[in-house]
Amino acid sequence: HSDMPEEMRVETMELCVTACEKFSNNNESAAKMIKETMDKKFGSSWHVVIGEGFGFEITHEVKNLLYLYFGGTLAVCVWKCS
Repeated sequence: HSDMPEEMRVETMELCVTACEKFSNNNESAAKMIKETMDKKFGSSWHVVIGEGFGFEITHEVKNLLYLYFGGTLAVCVWKCS
């Protein structure tokens, strides 16, 4: 699920896949890599949660949310809220 503009969505999905592959045994490091990259590229206040079996309710800026599954069970939620 995403409400990001197409170009941002594609870049963010590629970043998430790269981070999850690079840090396949460390979700915290993958989330940190995604957050720091998003902060540099699209301005500050990005948040990232990576894990299995979690629920969430968030407030986010319009056109700044991405929620995807990686490898079947690993969920990645990226959003901006300042």
